[in-house]
Amino acid sequence: MHVGPVSSSALLFGLAPLALAAQRQASVGVGTGVVRYAGGSSFSALTVSPAAQSLSISRYLAVTGSVSLLEAGVWASQGRADIWSALTQLGNTRVAVSGTIGFSTRSDGVAAGSGSALAEAVRGDVAIGAGVVSGVIQQESGVAAFRLRGRTWRQLGAPTQLSFTTEATRFLGAWYTDVVGGLSFDGSRIVGSIWLSGRLSKTYGSTGAASATLQYFLTPSLAVEASGGNYLRDPFQGLPRAGFITGGVRFFAKRRAMAPSVPAATQVLQPLVAQHRGGDTVVVRFNMTGVQSVAIAGNWNAWKPEALRGLGNDLWEAALRLPAGTYYFNLVVNGKEWVVPGGVATISDGMGGLVAVLNVL
Repeated sequence: MHVGPVSSSALLFGLAPLALAAQRQASVGVGTGVVRYAGGSSFSALTVSPAAQSLSISRYLAVTGSVSLLEAGVWASQGRADIWSALTQLGNTRVAVSGTIGFSTRSDGVAAGSGSALAEAVRGDVAIGAGVVSGVIQQESGVAAFRLRGRTWRQLGAPTQLSFTTEATRFLGAWYTDVVGGLSFDGSRIVGSIWLSGRLSKTYGSTGAASATLQYFLTPSLAVEASGGNYLRDPFQGLPRAGFITGGVRFFAKRRAMAPSVPAATQVLQPLVAQHRGGDTVVVRFNMTGVQSVAIAGNWNAWKPEALRGLGNDLWEAALRLPAGTYYFNLVVNGKEWVVPGGVATISDGMGGLVAVLNVL
């Protein structure tokens, strides 16, 4: 029930290509485990951890927190907010910004907080960025540092994604580099991830860490979850390198789609192929049952939704001016829900969701 990059990633529900999955979720977890705070870590007999997220192709927002009961009636709390937002499209490159704010505190001890802000360029499945990160510990002077970040990801079939991130930070006049690799799986009932990380520095020394998380959905609204491993030290909040193990249950506000497994032979999906109408104009059609409106947003229009025309009998059509090439898109249903159409090949968007593939021949 810890708060941090691992637990945040466990909350990312990818869109299954055979279903229209919701991209907003709220939950609350109840459990027990090891809690980290400025200067140390302790076992908590009871931890309550609310979480919420909103995900679209152009924006991601996640907020997590926890309140934990430690020994001698001491309470510890943690919180974290992450945001990523695409600003504009320059050719095949998206310009985006990301930010993180976090804090930790004990009812009898020291409070600490940190934040970061980065700008990055995203092209395909690679992103490169730079920015600043800062932190402050109660009764100590704050510190700020320059950070460079590169990341990449690859979809290994619809439910599995491989991610790799490297961050170089100039901290108090010396560099350290964090390298993180992870494999995440998002099935109908099982959500899990494995992460390996290392810190490389001549000045601060080199070390490593590993962790794993697992959720199993007993019902569409209830999951049991467990995690374990160890953390790298966080110098901005004074959080030590420490091991952890946690377990509990989590209740979800929105029901999770739990479709039965599809035989492997039927999971080979093909990109959507647009039909030519004349010149550079192509037509795509989608069958969407029981919806009031449908729009399409893709990398050709800076991910700004454009309304489709209803043809009746649940059929919707878009006429697009696109030269030959490969494009990526989502549909926006009823003005708010970003989805991928069923039966179309998808790739990862790098933020835990999927985008559909469109070919113009």
